[in-house]
Amino acid sequence: MNAVLTKPLATNSNQPPNISSAVSIKDQASHNAGSSASEQPTVLADIYQSDINIAIWQRNFDQELTGEISEFIALNPNFSKSINLSPENAYEKLEFATDGTASKALLGNMVELVDMFCCLFELEEVGLRLAVLNQAMCPRFHFDQVPCRLVTTYHGTATQWVPNYAVDRSKLGRGSNGQPDSASGLYSHESDIQELSSGDVALLKGERWGGNENAGLVHRSPVTDPDETRLLLTLDFG
Repeated sequence: MNAVLTKPLATNSNQPPNISSAVSIKDQASHNAGSSASEQPTVLADIYQSDINIAIWQRNFDQELTGEISEFIALNPNFSKSINLSPENAYEKLEFATDGTASKALLGNMVELVDMFCCLFELEEVGLRLAVLNQAMCPRFHFDQVPCRLVTTYHGTATQWVPNYAVDRSKLGRGSNGQPDSASGLYSHESDIQELSSGDVALLKGERWGGNENAGLVHRSPVTDPDETRLLLTLDFG
């Protein structure tokens, strides 16, 4: 497919070659404190910029796809599967993994993300996780020991993060001394917490991105109501 990102981008530096040709409308992106966001999918290539820790493609689903997502959740209230796949076999593997309960549009949407992720990082395979969640998977703020992870919430409240300038990283993990994040001093104000919207596709730069040690994006699963359900997809390097 590669209809959106037509040129593979190398991962051996913080700046991909020929990025201007891959991101012809980069100037439309909004840059704020380590993040870059745009309604154009090419914004995802901004993750190669050294000062960008999260790149966000802001997107909305039409009414038909929204209904098909809700139907998938209703048919699979406890769904959770992890699979390795490539752009070439993604549709077939996802159709099998979902037992035919995912619509063609939903399958195609997920396959497009696999294709884009592989294109952007020159990967032959990715690790995909798709899960229906009824509680926070990672309720505490943390960073990931990966180069980069794609996350998107198809339904429900989406991922939250805190910009690096607003984080006291010494309060992560055991540094919290058993206190909740809101009381440990990890961040100063509730307004420091940023949140993706349902449908957004985000690339989260991790600790294993070259030159990003001790600067991986600090994020968490959102706090949700007891009766709220989420459908989350993540992609990792295969």
